[in-house]
Parts: sequence; C-alpha cells; structure tokens
Amino acid sequence: MSGTKDFSTTRRDLLQAVAAAGAGAALFGSMGINPALAAEVGRSEKPLKAAFSNAGLQATWCAQGKKAAEFWGKLFNVEVTWFDGQLDAVKQRAAVDNMASQKWDFVAIQAFGIGTLTQPVQKMIDAGTPVIDMDTLIAPLDQINVHSFLAPDNEFMGASVTQALCNAMGGKGKIIMTQGALGHSGAQGRAKGFNSVVKQFPNIEVLDTQPADWDVSKTARLWETYLTKYPQIDAAFFHNDDMALAAYNIMKARNRTNILIGGVDAMPPAIQAVSEGRMFATVRNPSCRIHGGAIIAGVSAVVGGEKSGQGIPKNVVTDGPVVTKANAPGMQWMQDHFLI
Repeated sequence: MSGTKDFSTTRRDLLQAVAAAGAGAALFGSMGINPALAAEVGRSEKPLKAAFSNAGLQATWCAQGKKAAEFWGKLFNVEVTWFDGQLDAVKQRAAVDNMASQKWDFVAIQAFGIGTLTQPVQKMIDAGTPVIDMDTLIAPLDQINVHSFLAPDNEFMGASVTQALCNAMGGKGKIIMTQGALGHSGAQGRAKGFNSVVKQFPNIEVLDTQPADWDVSKTARLWETYLTKYPQIDAAFFHNDDMALAAYNIMKARNRTNILIGGVDAMPPAIQAVSEGRMFATVRNPSCRIHGGAIIAGVSAVVGGEKSGQGIPKNVVTDGPVVTKANAPGMQWMQDHFLI
C-alpha cells in the first residue's frame, strides 16, 4: 500500500510540475519570451514567498491582477502576500516600506506614481531581492536596477482608442480626455497617444483633459460639471474603464448617451458595455498577463537562476488588442482563465 501511495503522489506531483511548466511556457510565449526557458523552470519544489503591491484594489484592473497573481502563484508554489496601494501614493509608500522591512524570495510592484517608491525598492534590490516592475515605472529604468519591467505600450493603447473615436466622429467635433494619475507613467503614455492622434484632426476640439486619479467618485464629479458646462460633447476618452463607466452613469442620468466613450483595460464590465453599445471601444491592458508574468519571472529568477537583461529582457512589452464586438467573447474567456 505504501508503495502505491508513494507512486501516486509522485505521479501527481509530476503532473502538477508539467502543468505548471506548460502554463508558464504558454504565458511567456504570449509575451514574446522563449517558452523553452519557462518550461525549464517549472514549479518550485519549496514554497516561495512573494510580496506584491499594485496601485489600489478599488480599481478592477488591480483587483483582477491580484487574483491572477494568486492563481499563477498556486501553480508555481508561490505564497503571495499583498500590500494594497489604496490609490494613494502616501499609503502605498507606507505599505512598501513595511514590505521592505521583511524578507521575500521576490517582489512585484505597480507604483501609483513614478518616483514614489524608489527608496524602499532600492533597499530590497540592494538586499539581493529580485524586484519585478509592473505596468508603470517605479523609476526610469536607467536609474533603478529592477529585474524586469512588464508593461503594455501605453502610448499605443491611448492612440488606438482615440483613433477609433476620431474616426467615428468623422474627424470633427468636441472631445474630452479624463486622465488617470498624472504621476503614473502609464497615464502619461496614454495621454501622449491621445495627443498624437487628435493633433492630426484640426476640426476636433479638446474641451478638457483633467485627471481623476483612477477614482470613480472624482470622475463622476468632473462629469457632472462637464455636462452642465458643455452643451456639445461628441466623444470622451478615459484612461481606464472604471472611470469610463462611472462617467456613463452620469451621462445616462442626464440623457446624454450620444457621447462616444472609449476606455482602457478591457475589463469584463467594459467588454459587456462594448458588446451592448454603451461604450464604443476599449483596449486590453493585460492585467493577468502582467501579474502572472511577474510570478513566472520571479520563479525563473529564484529557481532557474535567470538573470536580469539576459534570461529575461529588461523591458517586456505585454500588449493586448483593441476590443470589438467581434473579439469580445474570446477576450472574456481569456480573462476568465487569467491568460491575458
């Protein structure tokens, strides 16, 4: 009996390891990294401890990222401890200071704002802890030696959605951009993409570009003001879907649902809104790919001895597609399984 039990346990462990390696290979392959490298790493034999922080779990993108990190962590035998940024640079700094006072096998962080976490992150790097930067720069890559930076091309995302809106407007009319946090490098890229497109349309007027800091309450207050101040608004670009849908609720209450809405992230509520016509377009910022990729990058560093800038590029681009009615169901399925 004991021999049979040992064989079953060994076989199960082997299957888990193969499954984890295969899953890792799939995710790394989707990010343009050699799948053979991921397959060599596999599941860690001993439990690893990882600390994660992103901008704030109030944001659906961040909440989905936490679930993805925990899912991929279970596959690769990583215990994930979360330090919530609470959509506040000061609160996230306190959380990451706490993180830096403890020992971790690896760390992954999405900063609320560039330059706000440099000191505690540098402390962890100096202690030999691999730090994976997610979605927005902790600091410019030439100023801090993070293990890798996993992020989408934010300028592309801003430009692609803005282009879709401008085309739908027929190249003329009035548009508003509602930004995220101005210190967030992702928001900076999205704004740059927006501006690069609208300047090509001399007959499109930009009415306002105020930030709402990813906060749906701030967004609602801004849009109450806009709908009173501007009798004509033809389109609106939001730096994330949460803000876009919060503004839609204000538009609906004011009977102004003729405004074309574009967002970023392609979270499930936005995918549904695009399918139903409440939003015109969104683009996928792949939270699952970024957070899951951070798990695999950390395991690869600790278990596989992967080196920054050699085994893994210093900057890994994790783009997702523009979401339309045609690809929305498949995008939802991919998210349900933490693949994108």
